[in-house]
Amino acid sequence: MYAAAITLLIIDAIALIVLVLLQSGKSAGLSGAISGGAEQLFGKQKARGMDLVLHRATVVASVVLFVLTFVVGFILQP
Repeated sequence: MYAAAITLLIIDAIALIVLVLLQSGKSAGLSGAISGGAEQLFGKQKARGMDLVLHRATVVASVVLFVLTFVVGFILQP
């Protein structure tokens, strides 16, 4: 059981890295660095299509990573 949990944890960590790298940047160039997050905070732009799918998949993968890490660290003992 411990080995299976560790294997799932590694697979989820790799999937989370890939999902984050596949997402497009929210602000590009020097103008994004100057304005900071104000454009995202006050803008009316919503993610559509593939960006929305990648965002939701990233949230799910991060929650699964947290739960698996907790299970491996505190519940399962080698």
